[in-house]
Amino acid sequence: MAHLTKTYPIKARDYLKAGEVSMEIHGLMKKIGFDSDLIRRVSICAYEAEMNVVMHGGDGVLNVEIGSESINLNVKDSGPGIEDIGLAMQEGFSTATEEARQMGFGAGMGLPNIKKNSDRLEIISDKGMGTEVRVGFTV
Repeated sequence: MAHLTKTYPIKARDYLKAGEVSMEIHGLMKKIGFDSDLIRRVSICAYEAEMNVVMHGGDGVLNVEIGSESINLNVKDSGPGIEDIGLAMQEGFSTATEEARQMGFGAGMGLPNIKKNSDRLEIISDKGMGTEVRVGFTV
């Protein structure tokens, strides 16, 4: 299989389009013929990362790299950054706005769910500098 790279823009607080990027990645992987369990895991991580940008970040991008041995998601945003990554990794911790909570988002499972469903996770962030989340899967 040839190496495939796609980049998707994500708009902050665009709840109407939230989830479209992860659905596109799901469809792309299904069309290529990946195992349904791997598609599910990648889709979950893409969705959680996408929603974190929509809810917490400034505008951002999700870059997916699909190869024969690995799949990588790299999500960058221009938001306020994560002040305490350890705290953000705790299930149930959330800094979601009231607007997000009223729409049913912000349960505090985003980053823990990404960790649970990925093979590799790296978070680069600090207060005021935006966030980069690198997620990897072994095919």
